[in-house]
Amino acid sequence: MASNTISITPLTRNIGAEIGNIDLTKPISAEVENQLKNAIAQYQVIFFRDQKISHEQHMAVGQIFGDLIIHPGAKGIEGYDKIVAIHADKDSKYIAGDNWHSDLSCNAQPPMGSMLYIHTLPEVGGDTLFSSMYAAYDALSPAMQQYLEGLQAEHDANHVYHAIYGDYGTAYPCNVHPVVRTHPVTGKKAIFVNASYTTRILGVSKNESDCILAMLYEL
Repeated sequence: MASNTISITPLTRNIGAEIGNIDLTKPISAEVENQLKNAIAQYQVIFFRDQKISHEQHMAVGQIFGDLIIHPGAKGIEGYDKIVAIHADKDSKYIAGDNWHSDLSCNAQPPMGSMLYIHTLPEVGGDTLFSSMYAAYDALSPAMQQYLEGLQAEHDANHVYHAIYGDYGTAYPCNVHPVVRTHPVTGKKAIFVNASYTTRILGVSKNESDCILAMLYEL
């Protein structure tokens, strides 16, 4: 019988925790599902070591946190349109996610997160890095926090995806979101702009927008 209590080991002061005492190939109880939801809300990124899961199990774990979506640009793998394969080697012309970003912030309703299952890694390198937007917001002065909370920013996938995936015949998503968002579970405030999708801050000049975004990207 599967345990109804997971172990949680924080990995850094600001972000990340390793989840133990769980087997993702086995049915997960409602109690454990709630523990996982609370863990990701608090720690922002959670890690499961040494889990050998199938595509079906991968999707089942993802569905604990919400409905799965289809990527607006990248094609899914055969038979699983909600799973995208990411590959890079020494001959790759493009490296997916090579700068700080929040996946699909361009969507009208951005996903709450992404689930990455590592299949093959090099002996050295291949790191995936994470940054806490809670901590980024907290690092700002109260005056800057107050100023940013009144701003909205445009998140546009067109300038990114046309070069990578081509033209599907329709425009890729482009939507406006607050520069500061409040997490619905924790109540914590977080910066919500990123270098991949955010193209401008509304209501200010291009020069002002560029300067504000550059400052936020360096937090």
